[in-house]
Amino acid sequence: MKTKKFTQAPLPFMGQKRRFLNQVKTVLSNCPDNAIYVDLFGGSGLLSHTVKKHYPNAIVVYNDYDNYRLRLQNVDYTNKLIADIRAILVDSPKDKKIQSNEKRLILKRVLTEEQTIGYVDYITLSSSILFSMKYVQSYKELEKETLYNCVRMSEYVTDGYLDGLIVESADYKDLFAKYKDDSNVVFLVDPPYLSTDVGTYKNYWKLKDYLDVLDVLNGTNYLYFTSNKSNIIELCEWMANKPALYNPFAGSTTSTVNNQVNFSASYTDIMLHKVNYEFK
Repeated sequence: MKTKKFTQAPLPFMGQKRRFLNQVKTVLSNCPDNAIYVDLFGGSGLLSHTVKKHYPNAIVVYNDYDNYRLRLQNVDYTNKLIADIRAILVDSPKDKKIQSNEKRLILKRVLTEEQTIGYVDYITLSSSILFSMKYVQSYKELEKETLYNCVRMSEYVTDGYLDGLIVESADYKDLFAKYKDDSNVVFLVDPPYLSTDVGTYKNYWKLKDYLDVLDVLNGTNYLYFTSNKSNIIELCEWMANKPALYNPFAGSTTSTVNNQVNFSASYTDIMLHKVNYEFK
């Protein structure tokens, strides 16, 4: 049975690369269809899903370090919770502040979910009742927020999203070490961005963590993602002008996508790739 091809992550995830999929597919077209593709920072799994759909015979390793699978596994509970909230807000204006009585009912419903089911996907829930691009991860955080009626009108569908992927949950350094000596491997490297909000990720990243990631680019085939907010490319160019320092982006190709956050703020996503096409 043919499964759905997703062009965005089926559940909300900060930092998914849906606007880069065309550029990613263009790069993939010059890569082997039977290579090993290792998504070191799997996030929502969208890159892994896209590679597997593009090259069904390839081995695609999805590092689900943030446990996105848990959210996928509980999607039926999430759909039911949002459906009940939709009923509470049936007379509330769309995209407007939720009034105190409806907020009280919503908080009661969410707390009941947490106490009876034992799990609430607060990130997905946030997209229905919080202002755009705002997320919470606990009931305690949610009850402090002003709620807005942005409730989703249809159910989330996740069937088949991770089909065919090898799913790992490991430190990216360990996963890199496992595959780095294979001559037919391409690494997908999409770490949490420096100087941007990483509040929904499992761990807090410091500058050293971002710099350590550059080690996986030295002498490998890769697709690396960053943002103009990080200044990481400028840093590497600076390093290249210093004795005995190496710029891992030397010889790579750059693609960009502009993202409008609101009417007054935007940022640019950046993809760099360098693939030795002779390794097919």
